[in-house]
Amino acid sequence: MFALAILIGIYSYLVMALGFAGFLYKPVLVSISLIYLFAIIFFHKLWLKTSFFRCLEILKKIQKQKIFFFLFILLFLQALINFIGVLGPELGFDALWYHLTLPKIYLENHSVFYIPGGLLYYSVMPKLTEMIYISALAFNGEILAKLIHFSFGILTCVALYKVSREFFSSKASLIGVVIFYSNLVVGWQSITAYVDLARTFFELLALWGFIKLYKSGEKKWLVESAVMLGLAISTKLLALGSLLIFSLLIIFYFLHVKKNLNNLFIGLFVYWSICLLVPLPWFVFSYINTGSPIFPFFTDLYRFNLDISLINPIKFIVDTWDVFTKSSDPVSPIYIIFLPLILFFFKKSKFDLKVIYIYSIIAIVIWYLTPRTGGGRFILPYLPALSILCVSVLEKTKGKILGITLIGLVIIVSIVSIVYRGIANFKYLPVVIGKQTRADFLSLNLNFSFGDFYDTDGYFKNTIKTTDKVLLYGFHNLYYVNFPFVDSSWVKKGDTFNYIAVQEADLPERFWDWDLIYHNQKTKVKLYSKGGIMWHY
Repeated sequence: MFALAILIGIYSYLVMALGFAGFLYKPVLVSISLIYLFAIIFFHKLWLKTSFFRCLEILKKIQKQKIFFFLFILLFLQALINFIGVLGPELGFDALWYHLTLPKIYLENHSVFYIPGGLLYYSVMPKLTEMIYISALAFNGEILAKLIHFSFGILTCVALYKVSREFFSSKASLIGVVIFYSNLVVGWQSITAYVDLARTFFELLALWGFIKLYKSGEKKWLVESAVMLGLAISTKLLALGSLLIFSLLIIFYFLHVKKNLNNLFIGLFVYWSICLLVPLPWFVFSYINTGSPIFPFFTDLYRFNLDISLINPIKFIVDTWDVFTKSSDPVSPIYIIFLPLILFFFKKSKFDLKVIYIYSIIAIVIWYLTPRTGGGRFILPYLPALSILCVSVLEKTKGKILGITLIGLVIIVSIVSIVYRGIANFKYLPVVIGKQTRADFLSLNLNFSFGDFYDTDGYFKNTIKTTDKVLLYGFHNLYYVNFPFVDSSWVKKGDTFNYIAVQEADLPERFWDWDLIYHNQKTKVKLYSKGGIMWHY
């Protein structure tokens, strides 16, 4: 899994290098991608062959054990439901805002560049997953990008199973995967082209590296963990907070296990250096364009509201309770149900499992102190560890009425999740099987009063030529804008345009004499022209 993660990272940085060099052309991306894939197959064919036969053995084992088979069916149904959502057009707000829009703009302009203004300020943030989405758009479109993010969810499940096997039996480990994958936030993320499942995958591997370090004492695992966390930071800048988690784990390891102060400082230095070296190109890119390596953090665009109220223990308990019970992108209730028992069995747990306890406690504190605008998905990277703790409770209560009851609750929550996500994803089925057109689906399901756009009646497609350019006002989610445009947030003096499109905004006074030539009541878009003459801003 570590090798696979590194190969994914190398590919992303390869696309990034092509972008910085101005070579983001579809033929180049397709050629490079195929060469890279064939090279992996050629140099790792023995590993691929071994993995294939290992999967066959696991499937045979699953068929022989009824409980194992039942748990696998739950996971399969969950994945199948999610896959149906993957095959439908993208509806996710952030995906249409920047996760897909930035790759689309980069591909159309054949380069990765800074986009100023208050709309696409994420253009300088680390974008490991979005670089892969560029290739996805070159090959197929947003469906392939969604499939990539879905695959990160599957990879996280595989990694979670392997990490759990460090402590538990195969059956118990599979229960942990069921707990994690049954989270509604995981189901939702699995059908969108976001990046949170990719971050979760890399952060779980970073934790796995630490577990191996504690078990074996081999310092190479410290390096492996640092690389994985570096990839997580390259995926989502908020993962910088996790650097504090692992720093405390390093301190705990060298002071409590090794009892070596000198190696502690060396370990911290090595870990931080490697961790920050991986996303360094993105930090340099951001600094050159904005003067800050972590833009837009600590600016008016993305504030960190660290105030005295955060040290209030009641606020901490209430906020933590709310994210596990009231989040708009729900987290499984299993964690709250198991919490008293997780705390009760802490002292009775093995030393290496206590690493998961320490990690989880610090993770929740870090989540609490960092911006929480993303609801449940911002705590998503730490749910695999919490799932492992839930399994530890099941192991302690195995064979008892309490343990059987808890397993029953896990199964019930999984079935409810399957039904809930099935209902939510049912709307994709007509367009997936060809009973509904993509245009009709998007016209019915996009939220035009909340920043989405789509050319519902084909007016822009039939009117705007490739030689035209439209100046946009009030638009927010630009992914489905399929005509030449410049947005008001980054337009500059000298830019040319011969149309102005306004969505839920007022036409600026300087253009008061432009003629209204089109108004769409559904999308709330108005189009203006001045006789088709090309104007300079």
